[in-house]
Amino acid sequence: MSRRPLAAGLAALLLIGLAACSRSEGPQSAAAAFLTGWQSGDLSGRYVTDAGDPLSPTEVAEAIAELAGDLATQSPTLTMGEITEQGDSATAEFTVEWPLPGGVTWDYPSAVQLTKDQDGWRVVWEPRVVHPELSAGDQLRLQRRPAHRGEILAADGQPLLSARPVTVVGIWPSRVEDLDRLVTELTGALSSLGHELDLSDLPDRVADATEADLFVEVVTLRQEEYDRIADRIGDLPGITTRPTERQLAPTRTFARALLGTVGDVTAEVMERHPGVYEVGDQVGYGGLSEAYDQHLRGTPGYTVTIARPTSDGQVDDIALAQIDPVAGTALHITVDRQIQQTAETALAVESRPAALVAIRISDGAMVAVANTQGEEAYPVNTALTGAVPPGSTFKMVSAYQLLAEGVVTLDTLVECPAQVTVDGFTIRNAFPGDQGKIPFRDAVAISCNTAFALLSAELDDDGLAQAGAALGLGEDWDPGLATFTGAVPTGGSALEQAVTAFGQGETQVSPAAMAAAVAAVARGAWLPPVLVTEPAPPAVEPVPLPEPVVADLHDALRRVVTHGTASALAHVPGEPVYGKTGTAEAGPEVTHAWFIGWQGDLAVAVFVEDGRSGSQAAVPLAERFFRALAG
Repeated sequence: MSRRPLAAGLAALLLIGLAACSRSEGPQSAAAAFLTGWQSGDLSGRYVTDAGDPLSPTEVAEAIAELAGDLATQSPTLTMGEITEQGDSATAEFTVEWPLPGGVTWDYPSAVQLTKDQDGWRVVWEPRVVHPELSAGDQLRLQRRPAHRGEILAADGQPLLSARPVTVVGIWPSRVEDLDRLVTELTGALSSLGHELDLSDLPDRVADATEADLFVEVVTLRQEEYDRIADRIGDLPGITTRPTERQLAPTRTFARALLGTVGDVTAEVMERHPGVYEVGDQVGYGGLSEAYDQHLRGTPGYTVTIARPTSDGQVDDIALAQIDPVAGTALHITVDRQIQQTAETALAVESRPAALVAIRISDGAMVAVANTQGEEAYPVNTALTGAVPPGSTFKMVSAYQLLAEGVVTLDTLVECPAQVTVDGFTIRNAFPGDQGKIPFRDAVAISCNTAFALLSAELDDDGLAQAGAALGLGEDWDPGLATFTGAVPTGGSALEQAVTAFGQGETQVSPAAMAAAVAAVARGAWLPPVLVTEPAPPAVEPVPLPEPVVADLHDALRRVVTHGTASALAHVPGEPVYGKTGTAEAGPEVTHAWFIGWQGDLAVAVFVEDGRSGSQAAVPLAERFFRALAG
């Protein structure tokens, strides 16, 4: 038994067709026509039994379908082999390749006898044509042997998503004494665990299952969760539990949007991937579990048996073949479990949708990809795929280009009026009053929109897009899971250039994109971030950024913390914090909050949807994160 690629089967089909067309005489033509008809399901030709009685093509097709049993819905690939002719008899050897669900192929040799009469060659039909071990009344049966699913492993090799013990809680209808009380007790017990399940349909489900007395599944709980309520529900009449295993993360919410979940395959998934899954298979939903499902799930095995009726009306199962499953392959990622948990704990105080991405500056490894938990079964991974305006965090990019083109130095005095009008549109600051002329480093520190709007006129038409590209925004990089790298417009009117300079207009980014950009500034070189390390990503070399520009940016971004909009981070324990806040208008009365920055070897981007103010919403989350890491 072997596993052959689909291409081999297609090639075999072509060979059969060629054989049928190129041999007009002899047993070859009759044998090829039979194999082609069996494979296509459209039999023709002349058939006899081994006793010489004539059979119609329809009778042969029905016999094949009956013998095939569990394989009847699959079309085998049949490859002609050697044909031996002796007088009015011939034997045609061929190979049968049955495609089984999950990409497995079962193959074996067989043969068909042919006999010649005055009208030419006829196929001798007998059950052993389908398989040499088959007899009349037999059927082929399949028993699926699932493969062990590969784990998703953290940077230290410890599992983040792996098989863990669970208990399936359900109801056995015939044993229920008081269904209303049962539902009330279950609802309360699950609520105590934080599971706010709607069990209002449970009475109807139990009623539907009562006649056949079928098990009604209610919920699957982690073993430690079930242990907490076992005394409360375990003795309720009608409650039935089944211990088993499921692929789970360390906690119910840990990195859920990133890792995804693993559960029973749905009819919808089976319909989208015909022939791949069977009922009862486990499949990944969302995040890495879905993106790398083929890599993780492995290849199922099968036990093939012959179901043979006995004289006493029973059925014997005769082992025929065994195809061993091939375990899935582990997926290695760069996430650090402690840093990820710290990020999620920091975000837990925020009721609005929020995300935090942390990148190790020295090598570009994504060590945390955290999102607040929504109500969705498979939450959106805003940290990687969000596409939102960056607000004033983009001033880091604009400052990079203004310094690189020599438009300003940190000491250049720039205008910071209360408002400016560009092409009839009024641009204002988040703070009141005219600041007059201030050093450029202070324009960065206090996040002066009007200063950047005025300075944008001094840049080349594609200057901001060039700066964004130097820091990875909008570039073609892939950490191993779908990520929006950003989009920075080029050219445009004076107004479009002005609003782009402080992160509004058509500019869009994700938290991951901004984390990568600030990591590049901290590092002094662009390096694409990495999330998945095995399968290994292609090796890349860092692209150095101009050292004087980087040094000036470090100075300006430190001043944001010591004297500017991120001053709450000035006294965080440990190494100095550098950063930039941002407030981004995303629609009528919708304003997102941002913070990007770094401490030591860790760069972060914090995003809060409709957070109103970077200083008030994003900076406190960054502070919680940095302080927790400091211990």
